[in-house]
Amino acid sequence: MVTLTVDVRDRMVAHCLSALPLEGCGLLLGSTGDSVVDVVGTRNAAGSAILYEVDAADHLVIDRRAREQGLEVVGAFHSHTHTDAWPSPTDVAQAVDPDWHWVVISLRHFEPVVRSFRIIDGAVEQETVGLA
Repeated sequence: MVTLTVDVRDRMVAHCLSALPLEGCGLLLGSTGDSVVDVVGTRNAAGSAILYEVDAADHLVIDRRAREQGLEVVGAFHSHTHTDAWPSPTDVAQAVDPDWHWVVISLRHFEPVVRSFRIIDGAVEQETVGLA
């Protein structure tokens, strides 16, 4: 299970909507456990509507800032502009950290759908998204 505040969820969705027609992406920040306390949107270095790549320079800046605040990067989020909120084969291949939460936001329908996953050795397991 991953726990988000309503504000965190809404900021992820807003970032992804602002990135349209490209996929939006960013990083999840937390300290311990499965609570995400902040999110930071990043540039999509892939510049694509069908895949994402968190910009490496953005990732470095966010990671340093998080550490200064006693936080760490605990996952990533990205949008699917035309498909359901489920990791694509490319998403699974790029999921290199088994401890991370991988949030996918589908913008396929009028109401965005937010789902989170654990991806370990290519196995995808959906986890509950709790709102605090």
